Amino acid sequence: MDNHSVTKKAEITLESILRMLDYSSDEIYVLDSEKKIVYVNRNSEKHYGLKQDELLGKLNDELFEKGYWKPSIVPEVFAQKETVYLKQQTYIGAELLTTAVPILNDEQEIEFVFITSTELQSFKRLIAKKESEELTRAETEPSDPMVTNNEKFRNILNFCNKVAPTNSTILIQGESGTGKGVLAYYLHRISQRKDAPFLTINCAAIPEELLESELFGYIGGAFTGASKTGKKGLFEAAHEGTIFLDEIGELALPLQAKVLQVIQDKQFIPIGSNESKTVDVRIITATNQNLQEMVENKCFREDLFYRLNVIDIQTPPLRERKEDIVPFIYSFLNKFNAKYNMNKDISPECLNVLYYYSWPGNIRQLENLIERLVIVSDETIQVADLPQVILENTENIPQIVHANSLDNALKEVTRSFIRESYQRHPSSRGVAKDLDISQSRASRLIREHCQDLLVKKIQEL
Repeated sequence: MDNHSVTKKAEITLESILRMLDYSSDEIYVLDSEKKIVYVNRNSEKHYGLKQDELLGKLNDELFEKGYWKPSIVPEVFAQKETVYLKQQTYIGAELLTTAVPILNDEQEIEFVFITSTELQSFKRLIAKKESEELTRAETEPSDPMVTNNEKFRNILNFCNKVAPTNSTILIQGESGTGKGVLAYYLHRISQRKDAPFLTINCAAIPEELLESELFGYIGGAFTGASKTGKKGLFEAAHEGTIFLDEIGELALPLQAKVLQVIQDKQFIPIGSNESKTVDVRIITATNQNLQEMVENKCFREDLFYRLNVIDIQTPPLRERKEDIVPFIYSFLNKFNAKYNMNKDISPECLNVLYYYSWPGNIRQLENLIERLVIVSDETIQVADLPQVILENTENIPQIVHANSLDNALKEVTRSFIRESYQRHPSSRGVAKDLDISQSRASRLIREHCQDLLVKKIQEL
């Protein structure tokens, strides 16, 4: 044996190749001959808000029909059996330059399709050139679906599809920042009134004396400072469309009577006029207050409450929509990267902290935070960039396990699943049913991973 040091050859295995693909800056996405997803790398989470195991085994068409991206590159590559290039947009706002390469067998039939997607914003930076046409999320067509990964919110959207074609008034209730306004607009754009105006006003943001003129308009010279030509109110401007009254609980009692008249008679009288006007509007309202209690306290008209509450929709808080937190994060990241001409990313550790945070300010709080982080962070948003109020509430957040051992990784994943399931279904029977395991196994795993939650439960009894 000579004196030269022996260099050990690195063994390239399938496992090591797949691990390397996870470090690719592009999304890698592989379909089989039946258009079933057989591989995706980690960038899929950034583009679709779905983890790898949520995509594997799914049919490509199933996800496309749910609106996760548009348009689809798959039909063309199967038809041509040649490499296809396409510009796509995901539902969370990512713009992709996608390449699909068919891999053919000996009979020249497609065996696999190898798809790579580069973020268009990054591509533009590389070539230092901006395309003349850009799609923005605000310009998506009215027929675009609202996509969610949360079963509770998916049921709400299904309910919206049933009630949207009607003319019934709708009351949307929920905590501040849960997206009540977004849901109101969604109801409008899937209704028969989608081509007519959708007008919105925040009843809490405008003083009572001005709010009446904003809603019902006035004739010329109706009051000091009034325009000589008068002014058309929102109800009249929204004719044949939808008017959204946000924070309806803040509406003063005299104005409540006028709104009731519009609902009952489709008529109102502008300020200073003696003549009534007839309108055809669909009214959607929203509040974070308990209107039933306000009725009991004589702060809100009972007859108006029952007129508004024909169809009631409750928007869940973000802490009950954990499946949608990651999509929201990347959606806002795309939005503010474009707004500030940046290309910030977020670390897995930081994503983990944000996933487990309780979000008392809901979606609005998350959006404001991501905007702040895009502005103040370096190229990759780290845990240290988070505000102190979030860092002080990280004691129950599972740490990301860097898989130096399979056992450790499996243990941490099991812990995360059990704790989440137990918080939703606080019994061994509920966890067993939720995770499709035996009740005895569920009991053992709860004792092993949820001691602090068990103690808290006992203390609350």
